[in-house]
Amino acid sequence: MHRLSFLPLLVLLSLLSSLLSTSPAADPAPGKTPPSRKAGAVSPEDPPAGERRVYKHSAGKPREMEFYFPPGHDPSKTKVPGLLLFHGGGWTGGSLSQFRRACAYFASRGIVSATAEYRMLTKEEAKALPSGETRKRACVTDAKSAIRWFRQHAAELGVDPEKLITGGGSAGGHISALATLNPGLNDPADPVGIGTGVIAYLWFNPAFSPDDAGDPEIDVLRFVNEDLPPAIAFFGSDDPWKKGWDSALAKWREVGCTSIQLRLAEGEKHGFFNRAPWQDVTLIAADRFLTGLGLLQGEPTLANPATGEALKNG
Repeated sequence: MHRLSFLPLLVLLSLLSSLLSTSPAADPAPGKTPPSRKAGAVSPEDPPAGERRVYKHSAGKPREMEFYFPPGHDPSKTKVPGLLLFHGGGWTGGSLSQFRRACAYFASRGIVSATAEYRMLTKEEAKALPSGETRKRACVTDAKSAIRWFRQHAAELGVDPEKLITGGGSAGGHISALATLNPGLNDPADPVGIGTGVIAYLWFNPAFSPDDAGDPEIDVLRFVNEDLPPAIAFFGSDDPWKKGWDSALAKWREVGCTSIQLRLAEGEKHGFFNRAPWQDVTLIAADRFLTGLGLLQGEPTLANPATGEALKNG
């Protein structure tokens, strides 16, 4: 009887402990920095999927883009810049989720933003390619189609077709460069007369490889010229892919190109921009870059994480 009398009290204490441990006011886990953002900024959590549009069919499958629109955007009354980002994944994987937060953020700042998937060859398809061709060609062809679709539908999207921005992460950075710089690798089904040129680039550790020289159609160095539109690139100083980027940057500078800004995260490796706090740090830097080009107005609505990490000029 004496032991049973304590059971209600123990149950009550257990419930109180559970409530306190799940309270929003609880301290963050060790090593975690509470998210910081200004009023009006997107949530630090991944936003939901954007509005889906099919931009083409390739290999018998629909290829989709996800769109994010500025608050209160009325395509019949306003024409704003457009942004199209391509996910990474080694030309064999990845998903639209990678840039959902970036797209939602730039939409909140006034840009119609989208992220696009693209065809990726299977191992069997890649093995069947002619000598000298790589699986990366299919990715570039679809990226070109996506940019053309964006431009072709600019009016219904409320976008200024002369103010398109592109970019991406890792493999996505690579194909965004080739989609705009290489005049070849076009899908014959694409509309004639619609170009893939853009006004600026956002590149997050773009994967330019010396090995691409074996297939000239996907070798960025082959298409380097001094007239590159303004670009900002983000890299971790310890990223093994930085070697390929350094070669391309040196060649751009050699031919007189002065439009590229490089931002380095000391001690970071590949894909650092996907992780806190660097995701916010790079988005803020990209925001300021676009503001400097007159494509955005005002200050970034993301607050710098209170962690001390900062990007350095490269």
